[in-house]
Amino acid sequence: MPKPIYVLSGPNLNLLGTREPEIYGHQTLDDVRGLCEARAQSLGFEVVFRQSNHEGDLVDWIQEAREAACAVVLNPAAYGHTSIALLDALKMLSIPIVECHLSNPAAREAFRRKTYVSLAATGVVSGFGAASYELAVEAAAGLAR
Repeated sequence: MPKPIYVLSGPNLNLLGTREPEIYGHQTLDDVRGLCEARAQSLGFEVVFRQSNHEGDLVDWIQEAREAACAVVLNPAAYGHTSIALLDALKMLSIPIVECHLSNPAAREAFRRKTYVSLAATGVVSGFGAASYELAVEAAAGLAR
């Protein structure tokens, strides 16, 4: 079995399913985990699935992924727009990075249209709700092969 795909989610995604469901949908983060695990398994991969509201946790996990993962899927949430620390950590990776968003940031407020994460990402999947994570895992697996 290859190294796992790290699927990391940032702040407020622990409230998925109840937080602004008109934007983010009704599926919970546990539902998203199940989708990611099933998609990864069908492609011959496993996932390490984590969420934190704390920027430093995400930085630590990205650093850990340097050795432990074959790819990273990252939904940075609001940290995407503010965190140079996440960008710096991502720039240290030599594995594929897929940025993931439930909504389409380009169709939302101006401040959401650019992320620091995009500067380091191999690619971006956005706008498909919980399926964005599934598509990101599929892309990450393809890139990691």
